Amino acid sequence: MKSNYFKYIFIIFAIVIMIFAIIKIKNDEQKQENPIYETKEETTQEITELELGVASFDSINPILSKNKNIQDISKIIFEPLITLTPDYKAEGCLAKEWAKQNETTYIIKLREDKKWSDGEQFTAEDVRYTIDRLKDSETIYSSNVQNVTKVEVVDDATIRIILSQEVPFFEYNLTFPVLSSKYYIDKEFIPDIVPVGTGMYKVSEVQESALILSKNDYYKEKDKLKLDKITLTIYSSIGELYNSFKIGNIDIISTQNSNLKEYIGTIGYNSKEMKGREHDFIAFNTKSQILSQANVRKAITYSIDKSNIVSSIYGDNYYTSNYPLDYGNWIYQEIAKEPIYNTEQAKQILIDDGWKYKNKYWQKTVNYRTQRISLNFVVKSTDAERVKVAENIKAQLENQGIRINLIKASNEQYQNYLKNKNYDMILCSINLSVSIDLSTFFGTNNLANFVSDEVTNIINEIKNLNDEAKLKEDYKRLEEIYANETPYLSLYNNKYTVAYSVGLTGGLQPNWFNQFYNIEEWHK
Repeated sequence: MKSNYFKYIFIIFAIVIMIFAIIKIKNDEQKQENPIYETKEETTQEITELELGVASFDSINPILSKNKNIQDISKIIFEPLITLTPDYKAEGCLAKEWAKQNETTYIIKLREDKKWSDGEQFTAEDVRYTIDRLKDSETIYSSNVQNVTKVEVVDDATIRIILSQEVPFFEYNLTFPVLSSKYYIDKEFIPDIVPVGTGMYKVSEVQESALILSKNDYYKEKDKLKLDKITLTIYSSIGELYNSFKIGNIDIISTQNSNLKEYIGTIGYNSKEMKGREHDFIAFNTKSQILSQANVRKAITYSIDKSNIVSSIYGDNYYTSNYPLDYGNWIYQEIAKEPIYNTEQAKQILIDDGWKYKNKYWQKTVNYRTQRISLNFVVKSTDAERVKVAENIKAQLENQGIRINLIKASNEQYQNYLKNKNYDMILCSINLSVSIDLSTFFGTNNLANFVSDEVTNIINEIKNLNDEAKLKEDYKRLEEIYANETPYLSLYNNKYTVAYSVGLTGGLQPNWFNQFYNIEEWHK
């Protein structure tokens, strides 16, 4: 009886094992035929390499290189005293804190926990050495220190910078990369030598057509970096670089090229577009007979359709602009926007101010003399696109009865017009500084000849302000004056584009100062 009992138990156990074996075999077959059965861990495995590219490579040394893409990439290898946040606010990097002691003297305390990628300690001597190199060389950063007359090393973690003249918000000039003085003690300062840095990554290998970057072993937060390796491939032309991105060999590119989509298409990648540094505007000479009248300046701003200019001349590859700092700067508050294009409102402003349209002129009698609105408008003749912009503006204004004499000046003549301020209107373009200084627009001898005791007081006050709330209050008032008094008409900014592969994630926050914000979180 017992023997039969065990026999039955054994048979049942064998059957169960056979059933489980059959089920496992079928599941394995289904996994091979259908990848949906792969585990989540296998499908979400992160790749820790990033592919970058550069054309017209000259040197990885950020001081010697004149290549904008190298300047971008250098920000993950080298560090500045002061860096900028994604909304362009100054914050310490190698500098722990800084203070303005008087109009021409700054004291800077340095971080003492920073080391170079060769293990040497970062010190004040490195800052002094870098500034000396910038002053001795013609580099992209030389203008940052052109007013520096002396750098005093107070101690290993403190420097004093003395200027030849006051430079408002000079701390924004300290965004240049710092190099090691000890590294160059026995080396020549030449493009072929790869310097050490204090940044997240270091150049670990130099190949014939590529540089390999790996984590900087001495970077304090090295363990937080998700990317283990970055390959910088060197291309012979920008077209080759774009094509490599298009076929997926490069993960990210940045450019101010408005025709980028013609090279890389419109699909297969993500992109972020933002206002670039190039800012075009009209300066109104507020000392000229007609444009000294604010209502005439306002009527002109209502008469110009900026969107029409951007669309018809630049194919919508530029952004209309209202103010020099409205490119995403933290200090811009969008309080007082400029008048929207409205031709009827423009006419009404002139009528309310006593102007009458007669014999193809807007005119009025002042002190028994007849004034007519006829204005000289200067543009640089060698800039074909801006000549088209000026012709567009002339046509728009003349449709409103505002007569324009368009002067197409040679380069030398154009500079003389700027110097002597002998124009009514002039079309200007400026590459905006990273600084929030608005002296170009409101300072002494500004392009609009605009003088205001209130503005002068504000400009003098903000140079020495440390109170952020008060600083924003003063800048808000400058915006209101810019809009209400209309000494200028901002027109548009160029586009800055960062395109990146669809698989690259981790919170990309690029701007035209730095495309590598948050790179420690990037992964594919």
